[in-house]
Amino acid sequence: MAWCPFAQKLELQPESDQQPAIRPTQFILHSIAAPWDPQRLYEYWKTTNLESHFGLGYTGPPAQYIGTETRADANYLANRRPDGTGAVSIETASNDDHSDPWTDSQVEELIKLGVWLHQRHGIPLRICRTASDPGYGYHRLHADWAVSGTDCPGDARVAQFKDVIFPAIVARATGQAPNPSEEDDMPLTQADIDAVASAVWNHTETNANTGEPVYMGAVMAWMDKVHVTQTEKVLKQLAATQAAVTALATQLGQIHSVDTATVVAAVKAAIADAVVHVDVEVTGTPADSRSAP
Repeated sequence: MAWCPFAQKLELQPESDQQPAIRPTQFILHSIAAPWDPQRLYEYWKTTNLESHFGLGYTGPPAQYIGTETRADANYLANRRPDGTGAVSIETASNDDHSDPWTDSQVEELIKLGVWLHQRHGIPLRICRTASDPGYGYHRLHADWAVSGTDCPGDARVAQFKDVIFPAIVARATGQAPNPSEEDDMPLTQADIDAVASAVWNHTETNANTGEPVYMGAVMAWMDKVHVTQTEKVLKQLAATQAAVTALATQLGQIHSVDTATVVAAVKAAIADAVVHVDVEVTGTPADSRSAP
């Protein structure tokens, strides 16, 4: 049996071990008529005599319940034909009457899975022309795929299959279109930036001492306040030091009859030189020669 490497494995038993093998030649897409995620669908399959190979929620990767070389009972006569061929099936989350379109996330996961099935099992890149013709399709495409007919999936999803999903499977499988991970990153919009900023500001962590949640925004505001307070303290200390130097220079000038302004200028120059010297030893770059980051 074959398991998709990017699908969550939720193996159904005893079906996975007891149902007969198939040679996968088709991929058939379904809508479950319920807004279920893969875990909820897994729980449902455990209570019925039906199951699909894969399940897909509105977001996130698919789950796989049965290996793709084992029969799954979701496609009536296409489950397993007398010649041993059969269809791989996926149920996807939808509204109650499966009239809504697939989400962008669902579309991408269906494309990825379609490409993988072509690469893994050699399913041909065409829409099934008959009920037994190898290729890709959706549940209502052929009558032999449903016991008493079906309108699954709805019109919106059928249009997506024809116009978006299947063409993208072909393009990506034949190298005509890059995988999303190979495309250039799109520049962030202002809405993206605002969303990231909001997420960071409202993110919470647990205080290790109290066990209470702490908002990152509150932490950053506290840090800003501390920095402002420390900066003001340093500026006051510098002002006091400069005043003391000026007073000392004045006293020296009065005692030794030297020019006070000259003494003050010399002391300030010595202080500035000492600051640059210390900065060179600490950072390796003089403060007045740094370039902008």
